[in-house]
Amino acid sequence: MRRFNTSGPNIPKNHYTLIRQNIINKGLELVNNERYFTIWAPRQTGKSTYFRLLANELEKDGYKVAHINFENYKTTPVETFLTKFVGELNRFWNTNFKNTNISDIFYKIEKIENKKYVLIIDEVEGINSKYFGTFLHAIRSVYHSRETHSLKSVLLIGVSNITGVVQDNASPFNIADNLKMPYFSDMETMELFAQHETETGQLFDDRVKQKISKITANQPGLVNGFAHRLVDTNHNKKIINYDDYLEVEQWYLTRVIDKNVSNVIKVAKQHRAFVEKLLFKNNKIKFLIDNPKIEALHTNGLITWDNDNNIKFWVPIYKKRLFNVFYPYTNGEGERIAQHLFADDYLTKENKINFDKLIGDYKQHIKLRSFRPFREKDSEGKFKSIPEAAMIYSFETYISIFINAIKGKIYREAQISLGNTDMIINVKGFEYFIETKKFYDYTNFTDGKDQIAYYCKNAGIEQGIYIVFIDNTVKNKRIKETSKNINNVKVKTYLIRYDEKKEFGKDKKRK
Repeated sequence: MRRFNTSGPNIPKNHYTLIRQNIINKGLELVNNERYFTIWAPRQTGKSTYFRLLANELEKDGYKVAHINFENYKTTPVETFLTKFVGELNRFWNTNFKNTNISDIFYKIEKIENKKYVLIIDEVEGINSKYFGTFLHAIRSVYHSRETHSLKSVLLIGVSNITGVVQDNASPFNIADNLKMPYFSDMETMELFAQHETETGQLFDDRVKQKISKITANQPGLVNGFAHRLVDTNHNKKIINYDDYLEVEQWYLTRVIDKNVSNVIKVAKQHRAFVEKLLFKNNKIKFLIDNPKIEALHTNGLITWDNDNNIKFWVPIYKKRLFNVFYPYTNGEGERIAQHLFADDYLTKENKINFDKLIGDYKQHIKLRSFRPFREKDSEGKFKSIPEAAMIYSFETYISIFINAIKGKIYREAQISLGNTDMIINVKGFEYFIETKKFYDYTNFTDGKDQIAYYCKNAGIEQGIYIVFIDNTVKNKRIKETSKNINNVKVKTYLIRYDEKKEFGKDKKRK
């Protein structure tokens, strides 16, 4: 019986596999036209599975394909590199090269005629920089005479934009072609689920499939990961339902130690201030790959661009994890809040949340305690987090204590857009949608209400709560707390006033 694969390239006889024939055909066309090209994409996008399937097709057409992985060769001496390189060439091509030097090996390749060789180098960035340039120059030398010898195509594969790597290290070697390796489409993700459903008879509820497609942005590794976990923990269930999905999502958010997720978090921490702006501010930022921060976050699969070339989060599950990563767990505010919060006081006779009282008491808490405990400092006493993060985390802490006390559930809905945090709350059988953001301008403020109503309508939620943090100096009669019916959704707006200088001015205690 086949299964969803969560480690390494797919083996079609063992794993549910999408052949993606249109992309394979593009690769075949490039090779048949004797092109040397690159494939670059973040991890878990199916690169290894792809080039193995491509290699199978090429071998049917009479090519001999050598695929070699150099993932951990950053500090490896050239002698060890050559031992593997030459050994793999001989194994795949049935050649008899000797372990001499890089230039000599490629010179010998140039002398072979009447063969059809293809060389695939996976994890090309892993090659030691001391001889990486020499290696690329050697490929360049055979590229310009490829019509007279047997090395018809070379594929360089990695997680970085290899065209830039090549230009930096061997500028005369210009690789014109880069084969894009996109995430699955919605349809392809559904096709992968259908393979399991057909072969086992176990079904995924339609809402489960749609949620996995959305929260993973159809990233192949994550799609397989969610599906594998759902199947593995629900062997005997005929239909995997939405509650089963929520358990797996919580598992991914709180317990999974995943190499790719860990790498995304590591890179995000290196650019914390910038990532927090993307998480908590509502500014549109143009996607410019020449910006080192943007390049690093994009290369590692965290951000991409929208139709207007503005930055957006690429994979919502990563965004959700980052909320947790930057949260100040050790400030002790949760315990202080819990000591003075009596959860039952905030429920009506109908077991609905009395938001007027809940938000009113939160305002009093902020007046007493301020947002400052939620602003983390580094070892030198400088603030690491931005003001918007402190505001949102303070509210989330407050309401989470209330929800936990009455045994409700809270789910963060990390949309791929920027500048706000969204939560769905389920209490006593009622659901509410909460959005929190900082006030920037009147247009953005009013547009937010329509966005909440639209989301609630799509999610089948009757009430939306709009929490807006606004500076005390902003005075306008049109900016007020309201309760408004928008497209049959009740949207309640609450303003949390603050003093910019008091809350976020210079810390007198800081050295």
